[in-house]
Amino acid sequence: MADVDDLDMLYTPESLMLATVSGEDDQDRADRTVLTPWVKFLWEVYRHVLDILKNNNKVEKLYQDMAQLAFTFCIKYERKTEFRKLSDSVRNHLNLIIKHSHQTNSINLNDPVSLQLHLDTRLYQLDCAIKISLWQEAIKTINDIHSLMQLSKKKPKPQALANYYKKQALVFSKANNRLFEACALMKHYQLVFDQKKTATVEEKQMLASGVLMATLAIPLPASMSENEKYLDLQNSTKDKNMTLASYLDLQHAPTRETLIADIVKQGIPGKVYPELQPLFKILEVDFQPLKLCSLVDTMLTEVEKIYPDLTPYATDVREVAVLRLMRQLAQVYDKISISKVVSLIPYIEPLELELLIIEPAKTLDLQLRIDHSTQTFIFGSTIQYQREETTSGPTVQQMPSEMFRNQLVLLYSALNKSVDLISPAMKIQAKDALRHESISVYMKSAKRDQLNMIKRKEMIEHRKEYYENLNTEKERAELQEREKTRREAEKAETKRRDEEEKRRTEERSAREEKHKDKLLKMEKVKKLMEQLGEKPFEGLTEDELLGMEEEELLARGIEYMSKEKDDLKHKMKQVEKRLDYYTRAQRLVEIPLLKEEWQKNQEDDKIWWNEKEAARIEMAIKKREYDISTRKRLLRMKDDKDAFVASILSQKEIQHQEEVNRFEDELARVREERKEAKKLEILKQLTEKRRKEQLAKEAEDKRRQKEEELRKFKEDKMKIDEEAREQQLKQEARMRAVEEKIAQKERERSETGYRGGDRGGDRWDRGGDRGGDRGGDRGGDRGGD
Repeated sequence: MADVDDLDMLYTPESLMLATVSGEDDQDRADRTVLTPWVKFLWEVYRHVLDILKNNNKVEKLYQDMAQLAFTFCIKYERKTEFRKLSDSVRNHLNLIIKHSHQTNSINLNDPVSLQLHLDTRLYQLDCAIKISLWQEAIKTINDIHSLMQLSKKKPKPQALANYYKKQALVFSKANNRLFEACALMKHYQLVFDQKKTATVEEKQMLASGVLMATLAIPLPASMSENEKYLDLQNSTKDKNMTLASYLDLQHAPTRETLIADIVKQGIPGKVYPELQPLFKILEVDFQPLKLCSLVDTMLTEVEKIYPDLTPYATDVREVAVLRLMRQLAQVYDKISISKVVSLIPYIEPLELELLIIEPAKTLDLQLRIDHSTQTFIFGSTIQYQREETTSGPTVQQMPSEMFRNQLVLLYSALNKSVDLISPAMKIQAKDALRHESISVYMKSAKRDQLNMIKRKEMIEHRKEYYENLNTEKERAELQEREKTRREAEKAETKRRDEEEKRRTEERSAREEKHKDKLLKMEKVKKLMEQLGEKPFEGLTEDELLGMEEEELLARGIEYMSKEKDDLKHKMKQVEKRLDYYTRAQRLVEIPLLKEEWQKNQEDDKIWWNEKEAARIEMAIKKREYDISTRKRLLRMKDDKDAFVASILSQKEIQHQEEVNRFEDELARVREERKEAKKLEILKQLTEKRRKEQLAKEAEDKRRQKEEELRKFKEDKMKIDEEAREQQLKQEARMRAVEEKIAQKERERSETGYRGGDRGGDRWDRGGDRGGDRGGDRGGDRGGD
C-alpha cells in the first residue's frame, strides 16, 4: 500500500516499467490485486458521500462525522496524497457554503452549533495532519480555522481554543520558528490560567516552563529561512509574520523583546520549575560574561535529566547564551583571543563558534570582526556601522558605533541651546512674525473655506441619503426575490415530497408482496429440506431454490437419497469384506503369538508366586515372634488393666441405670400425651368424615337428578329424529315416483318420434331435479333441526 502514491492512478508508467524488471512476492501481489482496489473503493465512497452531503443543514452532523472518518481512513492507511485531496475538497465545500448561503436548506455559519461542528472537524483535521507529518496541510488548516473564527460573532469554546493554540505551537516547532511557537505557548498558558480553574500547580509549572524555555530559545537575530538569507525578501517576510500573527489573534508581529516584556508582566519566571528560575535572570538581567555560558550549561544539563520535555529547547538556549556572551564581551573588550572565548564556552568548538557568529556579524547584529592572523575577535568598529540597533539584555556602556552615530545629533542640540541663550529676543520676534502671517492668511480665506465646508457637508449628507435609499431599495428587492425563491422552493419541495411518498408507498407495497411470496415459497422449501435433509440442495443459492418448483425439489431430494443409499450399500460391502479379511489375517498371525505369550506368562507367574510365598512365610515368622514378645510384655499389666476396667464398668453401669430410669419416666409421660392427642384426632376425623358423607350424598342426589333430565332430553330428541327420518323417507318416495313418471313420459316421446323432445325432456329434468332437490333439502334440513 505504501508503494501506491495516488489511489486515483494505481498504475503509472514508472511502476509498470519497474514491475517488468523486479520480482514481487505473494504478499505484494495480494496487496496489489486485493487490498489496493478495496482501499481505492473505500476512498471513492468517502469522497462521493461527502459530495452528496455538502451544504445541507439537515445532514450537517452526518457530513462532519463522515469527514472525520475519511481523515481517520487516511491516517490508518498512511494516504498522504488522499489526505491533501480530502483537505482541498473540505475547503471547497466551505467556500460553497459561504457562496450559496441564501439557498434553501443551506448551512448557516452564523449558527454557533454549525460553526462549532466545523471547528471540531478542522481541529481533528489539524491533529491528523500533524500525525501524518503533512506540515504544509497543517498550516493551511490553521488558516481555515482562523477564517472560521473570523466569521463567528463570538469566540469558540475555551477548550477548543486551547487545543488550537497547542497544535499551532507544535506546527511552529516543526517549522523551527521559535518566535511564533513561544507566542502560541503564551496564548495557551494565558487561556489555561484564566479559564481552567481546576488546573493543578504542577500543570501550571509545566506550561510556564515551556513558555519560558521557548521564549529564551528565540534567536537574538531574527531567524530566517535559506531563501530569506540569500534574497532580499524583507517585505514578504513582514507579510508572512503579519499573517502568522493574525493566526494568533495579534494586531502586530511579535518580537523577542515584546515576549520578554510579556512574560515579565505575567510573572512567569517565578512560576516555572525551581531548577529553571535562575535561568531568566542569568540570560536577561545579570551582566557576567565570564560565567554566563558555564552557568547556563550546568543548569540546562540538570533540566534535561529531570524534565525531558524541555530538551528540544536546550540547544537553542545554548546558542542564545553564546550570542549574549559575545555582546557582553563587546562592551568590555576591544580585542580578545578566540581560545579565551572558547574556554568560556564549555559546550562548543572553535569552528562551531565561528559559524554561529558569522551571520549576526554579517547582518550587523553583532559588532565583531575575526582576525585569523592573530586568532582574535575585534569588537567595535568605525562609522561604517550605520544600522539602528535596539539594545536588549544587560548593558554597561554604549558601543563605539552608537557614539559615532549620535555625534551630529548632539552637536545640533547643543548649537540650538546656545542660540537660545545668546539672543532670546530673536526667537520671540520670529514666533510673533509667524503668528501674524498665519492669522492674515487665515482671514483672507476663512469665509471661502467655511462656505466650501458647508457645501461639502451638504453634498456628503445628500450622497449619504441617496446611497441609503439605494441600499434600502436593493435590500427590499433582494428580500422579495428571496421570498419568491423560498416559496417556489417550498412548492417544489412539497410536490417532490408527495411524489416521493407516492413512489415509496408503491415500491413498499411491491416489496411487501414480493417478500410475502418469497417467504411462502421459502417456507415450502424449508419443509422439504427438513424432510429430505440439506445435503440434496447443497450448491444451490437461495434464488435458485426459489426458482425451482416443488416437484423438481422433491425429485432432486429423492434422487439424492437413492444415490446416497446405493453409495452407502456399496461402502458397507467394501468395509465388511475388508474387515473380514483383516480379522482373519489378524487371528492367523496372533494365535502362535498368544500361545507363546501364555507359556511365558505361566513361567513368570510361577516364579513370581514362589518369590511372594517365600516372602510371606518369612514375614509371618517375624510377625509371630514380634506378637509373642509383645504378649509377654503386656501380661505384666493385666491385673492393673482388669482393676481399671472394672471400676470404669461399675461407674458406667450406675450412669446407665440412671439414664434408663429417666427414659422410662419420660416415655410414660409422652405416651399419655400421645393418647390424648390421638383421641382428639380420631374425634376430629369422625366429624370430618360425617361432613364429607353428607356432602357426597347431596352431590349424588344432584347428579342423579341431572342424569334423569338428560335421559328425558335424549328420549325427546330421538323421537324428533325418528319423525324427521320418516318424513325424509316419504319425501324420497315421492321423488322416486316423480322420476319414474318422467322416465315413462320420456320413453313414450322417444317412441312416437316427437321432435324437440330433448329440450322438453331437459326442461322436465331440470324442473324435476330442482323440485326434488328443493323438497329433499328443505325437508332434510328441517328434520335434522
